[in-house]
Amino acid sequence: MTLSREQSRALDRKVIDDGGVPGVVLMENAGRGAAELLLRLGVKGTVFVCCGKGNNGGDGFVIARWLDNAGVGVRVLLFARPEDLAGDAAIMYRIIERNGPLIEILPSLDIDETSLRRELETAEWVVDALFGSGLQGSVRPPFDKIIAAINASGARVLAVDIPSGLDADTGQPQGPTIRAHHTAAIVAAKKGFARPEAAAWLGQVHVIDMGAPRRLLP
Repeated sequence: MTLSREQSRALDRKVIDDGGVPGVVLMENAGRGAAELLLRLGVKGTVFVCCGKGNNGGDGFVIARWLDNAGVGVRVLLFARPEDLAGDAAIMYRIIERNGPLIEILPSLDIDETSLRRELETAEWVVDALFGSGLQGSVRPPFDKIIAAINASGARVLAVDIPSGLDADTGQPQGPTIRAHHTAAIVAAKKGFARPEAAAWLGQVHVIDMGAPRRLLP
């Protein structure tokens, strides 16, 4: 099964509205599943979880919490102001704000790419939780610098749902794009993943169950 961008959005709405599963539960399930994937992949060293302000970032907060619970060294880099978070992502942020792991807030447009690269060079893994499958068009500054720093870090990269910058429907980079070693696709691979040229950005694709009722799946 593959899902287009619009099918992914429609499924989320159906599961929440018709299935009665709160969005925050789906986010918890997706994030925990991605964290368990990293543990199966043998993560041991420090993991930097790079979060945007949307639901993809919310998944990242959950991943960080479950890795921290497992005793893995984790740092969260939030590329947004906490007050700009909304909905389920804001709930997940408040949980780790109270309980850990460490959060570094980097909302400025004046990201120092050299300093960020130096920081990320200390990571064994980087989790890309910047943008999800809903992204259309090229990322805006400073995310071009952030993506470049992640790609240059030398760390192994796990993309949450889709590598940031990759188009979910075409499998084509829309501009600066994360080169992932592994992609944790939520519910299903995206339509564009079937394109041969997408493989260079996706790495190995793993499907993560977010707990959507089976009767509602396409």
